[in-house]
Parts: sequence; structure tokens; C-alpha cells
Amino acid sequence: MERGARQQTNNLLLRFLAFTLMVSVMSATMFTIVLPEIRAEFRLTFAQVSWVTTAYLLLYAIGTVVYGKLADSFKLKNLLTFGLIFFSFGSMIGLMAQAFWMVLLSRVLQAAGAAVIPAAAGMIPVRYFPPEHRGKALGASMTGLAVGAAIGPLIAALVLSFSHWRWLFCIPLLTLIAIPYYRKNLDDEARMAGPIDWLGGGLLAGTAALLLLAITNRMWLPGVGCILLFILLILRIRLSSNPFIRLELIRNKSYSLVLGIALLTSGIGYSLAFLSPLLLTQVQRLAPHAVGFAIVPAAVATAVLSRKAGKLADEKGNPYVFYIASFLLQTCFLLLSFFAGASSVYIALFLILGNVGQSFLMIVLSNTLSQALPQEQTGIGMGLLSMLNFISGAVAASVYSAILDRGAVSSWNGVVTNSAAFAYSNLYLILALLHVLILSFYFVQFGKTDAGRKRYGS
Repeated sequence: MERGARQQTNNLLLRFLAFTLMVSVMSATMFTIVLPEIRAEFRLTFAQVSWVTTAYLLLYAIGTVVYGKLADSFKLKNLLTFGLIFFSFGSMIGLMAQAFWMVLLSRVLQAAGAAVIPAAAGMIPVRYFPPEHRGKALGASMTGLAVGAAIGPLIAALVLSFSHWRWLFCIPLLTLIAIPYYRKNLDDEARMAGPIDWLGGGLLAGTAALLLLAITNRMWLPGVGCILLFILLILRIRLSSNPFIRLELIRNKSYSLVLGIALLTSGIGYSLAFLSPLLLTQVQRLAPHAVGFAIVPAAVATAVLSRKAGKLADEKGNPYVFYIASFLLQTCFLLLSFFAGASSVYIALFLILGNVGQSFLMIVLSNTLSQALPQEQTGIGMGLLSMLNFISGAVAASVYSAILDRGAVSSWNGVVTNSAAFAYSNLYLILALLHVLILSFYFVQFGKTDAGRKRYGS
């Protein structure tokens, strides 16, 4: 009886986690729609107004790994309480903002608080669910990520149609309702394992921030600074007695292998979020609100099927689901390559395959990664995964933008006839081939499903 009650509590905990994750992701995506409104109101340049989203993503990415590290030492419910209150505090400042610096400050404070949510999304399934049920738990939390990414722009367009853009800052206040539940049902204990290496954490944060700035703004000076800080970070890890990132974590071959695969697949999968709206706008000539509606079916399918992916991983092993996900993704990329100039209805259907496949991949890799980590390093280990996924997406977006800027004079597959779709068609074909290479490497390392289960866990 007690076991059943605990399981019910944990399942409800996942719903609260999915909800808060959805709101935090929405806060990252919905302001993209209102940037022209903010630019016009405060008479800004495009470079200036872009910091509304850039500042949020920078702090969100860096904060995730910081909170992950803190979760290895402090109670997760206290970190969540602090983060959600800070998230809401930043939102209140944005709601009252009468100058651009207040808007920017609010976004920084929002991100500094909201970053605790993806950190918790990696920690709660690991701490509160046994390995045989962890895939299902990770799948449940992923529904919040899928829904938030899809409806963020739609909510922004809806709010903008009848009210001022500042009212978007009210939405994060909804996360406050989750605090009492988290405080009551998260019963983890503090794990003080020595002082925290704040210098090492600062070097890691600075390295990530400069790397993101160098990539997103295509500037060499932040890139040089990134390299210098990275060298100092490596020295700190090797020389400190209790570094922010412990040396044994880096030497954990199982962890490093899965992390590398996750970074590559994340960069490839980011094409679905980055290229799809551009394709629908530039080739299919859809209006912005129509683009949002075209992406919704993929988000709904992902939200519905994510739990199924986790359950399959628990029952049949992570490699089994990885192969299914790879098949869905490669099918999606090939279809997009051959039908890049087709009707938007077809594009929306193809995106269902791709988004479901990418969600399956991230669930499987997160599950495998969690099983490769010792208990005392799960926070920093899962936090690094989240942060590096952001960086991988930024790198991918920069590469995709450069390819689209150069354009293409023909379609390599010889089927697409719309010249506006040539570059997209070729890019999707490259992504399909890259995923074949990743799949081959995965198969060599993991082998067949049964072997993979024995070596890397179910």
C-alpha cells in the first residue's frame, strides 16, 4: 500500500516537473516573436534587441550545470524553491519595465532562476526512480520540453494579438504553484562533500559564455578568450583537490562516449527546430502564425509518445529504442530532402517523424548517461549534458545559417525543382548521411540490443 502511494506521488511529481519545464522553455522561445515590438518601442538596433533572447539562453545554459553541481551538495527542493522564486522575481521586473535595461535585467534574472528546472529534470528521474523505470520517468519529463518549445511562439502571438508584449512576463508566475508540492514531496538529503570550487565553476561558465558569444556573433575575440579560459579550466581540474568537474568524471569512458554521441545527435536534431520554420517561411511562404500551427502536430505527437519511448527503453533496452529513433530521424531527413519544395502539409507530417525520433534519442541517451554516473556525480554529470546540448545547438545554428547564406545552384538528389529549396534539400541530405555515421559508431560501441543492455544498462 505504501509502495503504491509512493509511486503515485512520484508520477504526480513528474507532472509538476513537466509543467515547470514547459513554462521555462516557453520563456526562452516566446520572446523571439515579440522582438520586433520591443525593438520598435525602445528604438533599438537588431543587435541590441537580440540580447533579450541571447542573455536568457546564455544564463539558462550556464545555470543548468551550476545548479546540477549544487544539487550534488544541497537539497534539491531548496534549490528549486530558490530558482522558481528568482524566476518569478525576474518576471515581475519585466512586467513593470519602462526601459530596455529593465527588460534585459528581467531576462537575466529569469534565466538565473529558470536554469534550475532543466537541472531538476535530469536529477528527479535519477534520484526518485529505479533504473528499470527511469526511462519512463525521463520520457514523462520530456513532454514538457516538447510542448513548451512548440506552444511558446503560439502563446506569444496570441498575447500580442490582444494585449501588450509585457504580459508575457506573467506566464512564469504560474510556476509558483509547484513550490509547495516540491517542498512536500522532494525528501532528498543534503550531501555536503567539501567546499564547492567556485573558481572552477567560474572558469567553466566563462568558457561556455565566450564560446556561445563567439558562435552566435561570429566574433574571433570571444573565441580566443574561450580557449584561454578552457586551458585554465583544464589546469584547475588537474591541480585542485576538489575541482568543480572531477577528473574521474572526464575519465569515465562510458560517460564520455555517450556524452559525445548526445552532443552530435543534439546538433543534428537541432535542425528540426532551426531549419523547419525557415523552410516553411521561405519556401512554402507561410505567415508566422501559420508556421506555428504547422509545427504543433509534431509537438503533440512527441508529447504523447515520449512516455512510450521511456517505457520501451525500460523493457527492451536503450539500444532498441536508439535504433527506432535513428530510423525515424533518417526517414524524416530523407523525406525533407526529396520533398523540400512540396506542400506545407507534407512538411508538417515529416516533422512528426523527426521530432518523435529526436525526442526518443534524447530520452535514451539521458537514460544511458545517468546509468554511467556514480550517485555523487549525477548532478554535475546531467548538468553538463544540458549545458553542452545548448552549445551544440548554437554551433549547429551557426553552421546551418552559413550554409543557407551561401545557397545552392542545384539539388543533389535531382528531384527538387524549386530553387528556393535547393539549399534545404542538400542540407537535409547531409544530415541523413551524418546520422548514418553516428548510427554505425553507436552499433560498434553498443553492439546488439542484448549486449548493449549488459554493458550500458537497460
